[in-house]
Amino acid sequence: MTHLDGSFSSRQDGIDIATYAWPLPEGTDARGVVQVAHGLAEHSARYDRFAVALNAAGYHVHAADHRGHGRSIHAAPGDFGTPGFAGLQADVVQLGEQLRDQHPDLPLVLFGHSMGSFATQHVLLERSDLYDAVVLSGSTALDVLAAGMGDGPVGDLSAFNAPFDDRTGYEWLSRDEAEVDAYVADPLCGFDLPAETLPSLFGGTERLADPAALAGIRHDLPILLASGTDDPLAGGGELIELLATRYRDAGVSDVEVVLYPQGRHEILNETNRDEVTADVIGWIDRHLGQ
Repeated sequence: MTHLDGSFSSRQDGIDIATYAWPLPEGTDARGVVQVAHGLAEHSARYDRFAVALNAAGYHVHAADHRGHGRSIHAAPGDFGTPGFAGLQADVVQLGEQLRDQHPDLPLVLFGHSMGSFATQHVLLERSDLYDAVVLSGSTALDVLAAGMGDGPVGDLSAFNAPFDDRTGYEWLSRDEAEVDAYVADPLCGFDLPAETLPSLFGGTERLADPAALAGIRHDLPILLASGTDDPLAGGGELIELLATRYRDAGVSDVEVVLYPQGRHEILNETNRDEVTADVIGWIDRHLGQ
């Protein structure tokens, strides 16, 4: 299915944020709306396969290219601009508010992958009222990850590939070589990051571990944390379980962890991607009462 291109003007600094829509055919009885927040050094068009599967299950799908990514690059690739990573988080909320206005009678789900999941973690502290369910893919306890990367070169993510055969430098993303090759061949993926990007990304991580801040998350918000055990961000699954424990300790009553043995970072592009996609959609169906 071909997505529809659009854009909105960011309230943070007025730049255009490119959007994508995979709408259901007019007259279709929709189950809900899924908003996708993509990861670092990639873009939303890569989620077409996932969006088509969500469409088949009865969901409208919307996404945006984060500032400095895809069709939202206005300076150097990966440049968040003056508002920094906080501006990216605010853009996620702005799109979510637009989707609420556009589909006032449908439940809204936020699916955040990797950097998109980090933004989602921040969004949950301020606007958990905006969403009916949240999925965190390829996520982590960001404060622990940041501490572990503290001595590495700024912008260097090559350490993530250290446990794997270094054919391209991106084997940490997936066991599927064709998916890795497609990432490497995509000019909008895998670019070098500006020096300020990772410091901005890791700024304010202490709030994500602060019990007082976490207590502000709506207690009845369902949260799914899905990850591969061999994802370098997951710490063998321990950092995913830590993140889940933090949410549970904060009073969130429905927090589920799904770990895929030997799965790497991009579980939607893994060798078992059909299983992962079915699991995510099944979880959404159950938690929206479908």
